[in-house]
Amino acid sequence: MNVINIDSLGSVCLAMYAIRLNPAVTKLIGTIKSEKNYLKHVKQSGYRSYHLIIYYTVDTIKGPKKLQAEIQIRTMAMNFWATIEHSLQYKYKGDMPEHVAERLSKAADAINALDHEMSSVRNEIMDAQNSSQMQSNLVKDILINIENLYKIANKREIMKIQDEFLRVFKTKDLQQLKRFHRQLDIISEGYRAQAVYHHV
Repeated sequence: MNVINIDSLGSVCLAMYAIRLNPAVTKLIGTIKSEKNYLKHVKQSGYRSYHLIIYYTVDTIKGPKKLQAEIQIRTMAMNFWATIEHSLQYKYKGDMPEHVAERLSKAADAINALDHEMSSVRNEIMDAQNSSQMQSNLVKDILINIENLYKIANKREIMKIQDEFLRVFKTKDLQQLKRFHRQLDIISEGYRAQAVYHHV
């Protein structure tokens, strides 16, 4: 999340994607005096943001000093809209033509839809990456397991296990791979137990 300082008493925090506020996170910011949730309660103009008035303490020569600040949290798209809307309000001196206000409102709705769509796309990408990483870890563990089995098990049996692994791997089915991984763990544990018994 990027932070733009308005002045010494305020900041705008910009998020890349649709904002999901976690109460535990907001508590870390400081002591919250008040909040205004314009994400749930959108202004008539279309303005969306999340505002916090907080207290925070700074150390000074005279000792700790309690200050008040405002933090505004919104996406980059929301901030772009807010910047344009603010400049137009200044241009029209607070008396914006109805047709301009209407277009701004529609643009705000479009931006909100875009934010959520991009968040959805990002989540799909993250899910795919996590799935790929999980598959990579499973394959690594399976190969190590098979390699270790060659030291203690019948090679013909290991070849069958290896062929089954290749079959499962080619399906690219993560659930099948997980099941094979669990089954291989059980088989490996059995062979290790046998090896210990014969060694004793």
